[in-house]
Amino acid sequence: MLHLRIQCPAARTDEVVGLLHKTVGTAHLAVLRGASLDPEGDVVLCDVAREAADQLLHQLRVRGLCDEGAVSVDHVDLTLSRRADQAEEAAPGEAADAVVWESLVEETHEESALSLTFLAMLGVATLLASCGVMIDSAILIVGAMALGPEFGPVAGLCVALVQWRARLAARSVGALLAGFAVAMVLTVVFSVVMDAFGLFTEGDLEAVRPQTEFIFAPDWFSFIVALLAGTAGTLSLTSSKSGALVGVAISVTTVPAAANAAVAVSYGDWGQARGSSEQLLLNLLGIVVAGTLTLLVQKMYWAWHTEQTLGQHVRQTHAAHHTHKHL
Repeated sequence: MLHLRIQCPAARTDEVVGLLHKTVGTAHLAVLRGASLDPEGDVVLCDVAREAADQLLHQLRVRGLCDEGAVSVDHVDLTLSRRADQAEEAAPGEAADAVVWESLVEETHEESALSLTFLAMLGVATLLASCGVMIDSAILIVGAMALGPEFGPVAGLCVALVQWRARLAARSVGALLAGFAVAMVLTVVFSVVMDAFGLFTEGDLEAVRPQTEFIFAPDWFSFIVALLAGTAGTLSLTSSKSGALVGVAISVTTVPAAANAAVAVSYGDWGQARGSSEQLLLNLLGIVVAGTLTLLVQKMYWAWHTEQTLGQHVRQTHAAHHTHKHL
């Protein structure tokens, strides 16, 4: 269940309450008259099944409630209520299959911001990966992949492509380009400093590295793994199962590839630099393709499911009316 807090002008409270009453899957409706001071008006509280939330939020936005007032949404971890159970049963579909687009757009918009925190996290992850490739440590590579925050902007780009949001697409692409550029420049400088202290050597880079040589040798498996990871990551976002994102992060070699490319550049090994860059681009492309297709399938499936459910509801209502008329 999701909990909605709607602040609206007093003149529009009855309209909001009527909309909530008509929405299948709502429960625990409450109205606090005059409780909102900024903006001035009433506060309407309601719980809604996740399956019914997207359409309800869309209606609230279309009616201008987001401009005249405010709509806040919180996840409810536990509700002990028979009415809540009935609302869940009445709402069409399963909660895990529903996509709350308003929430998804807001989340990916925040995750795709080019912030100092994003740059710092990606930079540290890339530096850690550079240590991993130089000592051929799979553990450090996995740690760096788990630390990297690059899936946020990638997911933002997928959502932007499906929802036709040019600003979100530009924001996401900008974060990816700037983030990896800064991280790789830092890694080049880091490699030069480590070499000056004798901690990195060209021999380490050119040595046989059975644990990490896949980073600069892209193949079809690189793209296939990226497709699978992109699908899993998108499903984890749309179903609010964020725990799966850790598995996604350690499935693709975006950060290690950027690190290996940067270290290779510092030693003038353009062959490894090119191979690592291809690995990086191949992984990003695979995730974007899979994530976008996954969102499109979810969008089409839910639209079809909603249409089928509404059609069934109309037929049942018509049949009940017909039976009542004959009686």
